[in-house]
Amino acid sequence: MLKISKKADYALMALQHIASVQFGDVTPGRVVNTKEIAEEYNIPLELLAKVLQALSKNGMIESHNGPKGGYLLARSASQITIAQILESIEGPLGLTDCLHEKEDGEFCMQREHCNIRTPLLKVQDSIYQLLNSMTLHDMMGGTPLITIQSSSAQGADR
Repeated sequence: MLKISKKADYALMALQHIASVQFGDVTPGRVVNTKEIAEEYNIPLELLAKVLQALSKNGMIESHNGPKGGYLLARSASQITIAQILESIEGPLGLTDCLHEKEDGEFCMQREHCNIRTPLLKVQDSIYQLLNSMTLHDMMGGTPLITIQSSSAQGADR
């Protein structure tokens, strides 16, 4: 099953909140602290702190210290892709382990004999292209990011 982890989910939620505050009408440019996000979205504070640290380390957000400190986006929401966010939290994106080198430097044992590697690479490339074309700014809009045809509608075109 393709699934976004809770950490990645929290990262997307936090970044969207930071962007909406930073570029909002009420107090533009205001930093957002971890506690505010955790309370707003009912996210465990310690886990959110780790997520925000990872996002900061990977250049998605900037940390501002002090009593009124918090986080701001490191660049505009239209310059941060969903793929960049997910990779900041999860590491390289991939459908299967065979597409990534293991910690011991080895690859999947089935690599030489695999008959589904090429089709899965095509699926993975399509997903990556989609995630790399969608930005944090896109997620903030009220319009659908993509349109998916139902299988019955696709069958009518054949």
